[in-house]
Amino acid sequence: MRKTLLTDAMWTAFCDATGVTDDDYDVIAFAQGSGFETKLVELVLAGKKRATVNLMRNYVGEDKLPVIGGYVVTVDGEGIPRCIWRSIELRVGRLDSVDDKFAWDEGEGDRTRDWWLDSHRRFYAAQAVKNDLEMHDGLETVFERFTVVWPPEVADASLVIRLPQD
Repeated sequence: MRKTLLTDAMWTAFCDATGVTDDDYDVIAFAQGSGFETKLVELVLAGKKRATVNLMRNYVGEDKLPVIGGYVVTVDGEGIPRCIWRSIELRVGRLDSVDDKFAWDEGEGDRTRDWWLDSHRRFYAAQAVKNDLEMHDGLETVFERFTVVWPPEVADASLVIRLPQD
């Protein structure tokens, strides 16, 4: 996704409040184009979702691989920025290499590995059909964990930014 005036405004507010001077951030919508973008970002805001995945083959063109320490402004289905998170762990592996802990951390469905595999197989199979690509469990997958850093009211407890009091 591209940066917008709205994502830039959220990023500037975060930088002004925290003293972060980095001007590099990415913009994502979870499961872009699926209709679940808002539902998934709401799981982040509720504290349930702290992980995400993407197939390696989806990182083309402007979509660069995530990096540990990288910042992401997450938007909902309307393109409205809802939070900023920071990548804390990356692993590349087969789609079916997901473990119970990761499935739980992704926060979707009943949070089990079985549910996760079934859901992601269906999601990526639908993508594969649209793009005339092969779908199989060995697809190279980027597993990413993150921590929410902005806004303060939803930031992870250990990272809550104390703003000056008036």
